[in-house]
Amino acid sequence: MNLEIQVQLDYIFEQPCDVLVQIEAALLPGQAVLEAHIAAPAASHFSRVPAQDGVGERIWLRAEGDLIVNYSARVALTRQTADLASLPIIPPHRLPGEAVPYLIPSRYCQSNQLATFVEEEFGTIEGGAKIAAMRDWVAAHLSYVPGASDASTTAVDTFVARQGICRDYAHLVITLARAADIPARIASVYAPGVSPPDFHAVAEVFLGGAWHLVDATGMASAADIAIIGIGRDIGDVAFLTAFGPLEMNSQTVTVREV
Repeated sequence: MNLEIQVQLDYIFEQPCDVLVQIEAALLPGQAVLEAHIAAPAASHFSRVPAQDGVGERIWLRAEGDLIVNYSARVALTRQTADLASLPIIPPHRLPGEAVPYLIPSRYCQSNQLATFVEEEFGTIEGGAKIAAMRDWVAAHLSYVPGASDASTTAVDTFVARQGICRDYAHLVITLARAADIPARIASVYAPGVSPPDFHAVAEVFLGGAWHLVDATGMASAADIAIIGIGRDIGDVAFLTAFGPLEMNSQTVTVREV
């Protein structure tokens, strides 16, 4: 499957500001970037740095006044997918170093606070079927409500409110998984069919010695997702972080299968 991606970010900075942008599809096994172009002509500085765990890159910009960032890409996806229920859970003492940080509670995913619930609800389920059950529970108990959450909303808030957007669904899956001692992290992604069209967020869980994408919103599958970056939670994968005041004029994201 090939995806065609078009993104435009249009912001105003009233004073000089450092800006960190992460919107480019990463180069990964099963995900080839066939062509890509990014431009931010008004920026006085443009440099690249590795993103979290070396998955993708971030771009430093120095901006003042109007800043328009345009990104276009064509990505070929050949990712192999697996039935989660058929995969084994790796015990903590056998985990590779890369997976260990994703066992630990983080700012938006306070897994320690949901450990009792996880044991009561999912404690008797073995292997990857536990993750499949968590995904299905989140899908069944949450309502997708744009505007229901904000930048301070955590997985525990979502668990109580029972509503949110893609990042909230991902945070709750991650939190439930970590509470069961299964490494889990967030992935910022592009996927066709996301409604409304926007950047998308899903969970990734470590089962059977590899990372597997999980989308409890049901809007995307592992086979049609292009990964931008990964992290402990949304704080690590923001598409734009400004170290100063800004105003958004507009933002558009278009992803289609070609």
